Amino acid sequence: MSENNPDAKRSARERLLEQRERDKAKEKRRRTLVVAGAVVGVLGLAAVVGLIAANAGKDGGKSTAGPVVAPSGATGKDALAVQTGKDGAPSTLTVWEDFRCPACKAFEDTYRQTVHELEAKGQLKVEYHLVTLIDNNMGGTGSLKAANAAACAQDVGKFPAYHDVLFVNQPQEVDDAYGRNAKLIELAAKVPGLDTPAFRSCVEDGTHNSWVDKSYQAFRAGSFRGTPTVLLDGKDIFSDQANPLTPAKLKQQVEAKAAAAGQG
Repeated sequence: MSENNPDAKRSARERLLEQRERDKAKEKRRRTLVVAGAVVGVLGLAAVVGLIAANAGKDGGKSTAGPVVAPSGATGKDALAVQTGKDGAPSTLTVWEDFRCPACKAFEDTYRQTVHELEAKGQLKVEYHLVTLIDNNMGGTGSLKAANAAACAQDVGKFPAYHDVLFVNQPQEVDDAYGRNAKLIELAAKVPGLDTPAFRSCVEDGTHNSWVDKSYQAFRAGSFRGTPTVLLDGKDIFSDQANPLTPAKLKQQVEAKAAAAGQG
């Protein structure tokens, strides 16, 4: 460009000014987007925090209406456990579990035969505590209603068999099939003598719902890590990764204590 061409110089200056204006506008848009993004981020964080708080409230404060009605023969602190096996058994297995919990089903499927064998020998009794962990984590009512139905079965002395039926037939964790009373009553037909008008009424009325809720609150107060939680004479034996539990080890420990108590 020649220095003697003022029109060319003016054109260049105009182009430069136009470019500067475009750059300013671009920077302004960028800043606007950054600020808007920050606002959205703050709102999103607030929403997440609110959701967490809401869920925490549901998890810790979910309750059921009505009086706490413990099932027949309930035992332990506040009558929150259902016992199977003989009272005089030297060893006590305490199990906290949820009928919707896949890990609980895995435990039951693996240890069921050994537990029943030791109970039959009078060497072991089991205290079952029923909780609603999956309902509170995933939504639904299957944990609550299944636990209530199991408590209804306890009222007529059918808890052990119905307990096993519920775990054997457990639906997928995301399937809240046990939230339907009809399904629980259908499964009761697999336990001779359980499907009676009294049992159906107990299931449909949610007679023991508040008792189940109180059991879950006790679980939370105990600061247990999850379900199943399995204690043998008060010692957590199921989560010990250094010395993993097996049916054979459980049997060995229970039989050793029985022998020491004179039950060879």
